[in-house]
Amino acid sequence: MKALKPMKGKHAWTVTVGTKGQIVIPKEARELFHIEPGDTLLLLGDEKKGLAIPQKGVFEQLLGTSFGGEGKEE
Repeated sequence: MKALKPMKGKHAWTVTVGTKGQIVIPKEARELFHIEPGDTLLLLGDEKKGLAIPQKGVFEQLLGTSFGGEGKEE
C-alpha cells in the first residue's frame, strides 16, 4: 500500500480488494483513527459520490439516535 502525499490534516491511502471482497485498512490509518481489532465501522455508499467510512463511534451514535438510547447493549 502506498500513502498518497497528504495535505495538512487530510490523508489518503490506496487499498486492494481481496478475492473475498475484503480490504486491509493501512496501519497508519488504523493508528491515526484508533481503529482496533473487533471495532465496528460504518461503510456508507452513494452511487454517484462513492464510499465513505465515518469516524469510529458514528455507528453507535446512529443507533442511539435511531432507537432512543446510547446505542450500546446494557
